Amino acid sequence: MTDLARYAVPPVGPWQDATVAGIRDETPRVKTFTLQLAQPTPHVAGQHFVVRLTAPDGYTAQRSYSIASAPGDGSSIDLTVERLPDGEVSTYLHDELQAGDTLEVRGPIGGWFVWDGSTPALLIGGGSGVVPLMSMLRLARRQPRQSLAHLLLSVREPSDLIYAGELVGDDATVLYTRESAPGSQRAPGRLTLDDLTRHGRDDDTTVYVCGSAGFAAAATDLVMQAGFDTRQIRVERFGPTG
Repeated sequence: MTDLARYAVPPVGPWQDATVAGIRDETPRVKTFTLQLAQPTPHVAGQHFVVRLTAPDGYTAQRSYSIASAPGDGSSIDLTVERLPDGEVSTYLHDELQAGDTLEVRGPIGGWFVWDGSTPALLIGGGSGVVPLMSMLRLARRQPRQSLAHLLLSVREPSDLIYAGELVGDDATVLYTRESAPGSQRAPGRLTLDDLTRHGRDDDTTVYVCGSAGFAAAATDLVMQAGFDTRQIRVERFGPTG
């Protein structure tokens, strides 16, 4: 059984400036922001940073965003953000932020939903819940032999698929719920028990579930039906705040 308490989780750093080094479109509603940190701050896969915006009149708004990049020297991080119509922070990041701008950030944060890349992991994501799981998958792909992690990602249709260019290997399975990609062998539909059992069950495997509250609840129920113990399951839910 995996003991997450042994993971070397770094302490939360102070607020610092981060310079936007690049912006990449992932889908029509999702962008990835590469931030160069003023103070190098290593992270563990699964953690997040807080972004704080301050208006000229002193009003502040802040939101937490999962880190998409694999752990490294801490000099930079990738934050993947979905634009929400009424989101104070996400709309600014999507509509106003440009390369060379600076943001206030604080992190890394989180010690429960983390993975150090040394034990088997089954990663189950719904929509933008793939972001922290992508950090884990990218970490796994840096190992000499990538056999520890497998990603199961549920999305509505191909245009909603984040990181589409990277989810083409044997370690990633995309499940479409409304419209499948051309050539897909699976009919559109929600995550099923059969989708899980194809990847087996091991007492050393930790299952990471991330997505909306409804997706997380349904996926967790399936994971338990597949025979995983509750101590093997880590769940992270997100809401509509942006």
